[in-house]
Amino acid sequence: MTVDSSAARKPRRSAAGKAGTTGSSTGTTGTKRTTRTTTKKTTDPELVQLLTPEGKRVKNAEYDGYVAGITPEELRGLYRDMVLTRRFDAEATALQRQGELGLWASLLGQEAAQIGSGRALRDDDYVFPTYREHGVAWCRGVDPTNLLGMFRGVNNGGWDPNSNNFHLYTIVIGSQTLHATGYAMGVAKDGADSAVIAYFGDGASSQGDVAESFTFSAVYNAPVVFFCQNNQWAISEPTEKQSRVPLYQRAQGFGFPGVRVDGNDVLACLAVTKWALERARNGEGPTLVEAYTYRMGAHTTSDDPTRYRGDEERLAWEAKDPILRLRRFLEASNHADEGFFAELEAESEALGRRVREAVRAMPDPDHFAIFEHAYADGHALVDEERAQFAAYQASFADAEGGH
Repeated sequence: MTVDSSAARKPRRSAAGKAGTTGSSTGTTGTKRTTRTTTKKTTDPELVQLLTPEGKRVKNAEYDGYVAGITPEELRGLYRDMVLTRRFDAEATALQRQGELGLWASLLGQEAAQIGSGRALRDDDYVFPTYREHGVAWCRGVDPTNLLGMFRGVNNGGWDPNSNNFHLYTIVIGSQTLHATGYAMGVAKDGADSAVIAYFGDGASSQGDVAESFTFSAVYNAPVVFFCQNNQWAISEPTEKQSRVPLYQRAQGFGFPGVRVDGNDVLACLAVTKWALERARNGEGPTLVEAYTYRMGAHTTSDDPTRYRGDEERLAWEAKDPILRLRRFLEASNHADEGFFAELEAESEALGRRVREAVRAMPDPDHFAIFEHAYADGHALVDEERAQFAAYQASFADAEGGH
């Protein structure tokens, strides 16, 4: 099945306003020469989809096998994951609006991409996220409240990456793909059969770090999956300003496969990610997965999406809501009843209360903690900086004592 390509774009207009033409003058004879270019019509890119927006199951010979054994209980689990992740995300957004967090990056609309891919992972796989992978963190067993410390300004991460094989959030756009590639190369050298997955957005796909990661992972056949959540907007820049072709096709130039999956279809995301991880574990190298989805809300709480996109676009994507899609399937298949949904609603409200209480109870940070892990064995310059900072802090106490 296909969807409208985000890379479809109208031919550029010349200064004369004619599509697909460019004009130039010879300069010496005054004769104007016009060069006409043509744009080849392309078809919409292939899209892996197992659940339609109406919640109907569709067959896919290539990927059905990866979800063939899924049970009704596991389907309800995927639904629960998405509902609770959305509830946590909504609470975090509200806390930021109330002044409890400095910033928040919402995942609203991207739950299926994150839960589907997150549940495809094994415990020994390693994850390198951006700053929006709250659903993947949930799948890896990271307490949701631990995600909020950095955004409240009370810590520099909030969890031990090695406890859950889930790296700290990465704010610098695209740099985590380099970390993932290097880690994957190490996994291969160690002879392990685990895989690595790196998450990034459509905007990050334009970063040089991502291109370098593609190059190294391809040349060294690294067991890494590049999972791009194409949510259509890199802050205020649409995807068509990031690439002239669908993002998954970029993998071809680096020598490894790419696939576009319906990012609002949790079953398809689960199946495609399992396939890509299996390739990595079998020594077949990297894969680029483009999860074609949509960011329902703002880029972060400092953004105003109404300044650069219309309501019609958002409403069209709301009709493809990932949670509603799976609920329709569960109801039509008699895999869940009203008791299940009511119980989950109560659980989600309890999660919201727990998150609120935990954030407000977070202690102020130790001002000197930032110096503790700059180097494994300490460093003279860090000691000097710590002493300077201590003197700076003490100056405030001296000033108060003087008054």
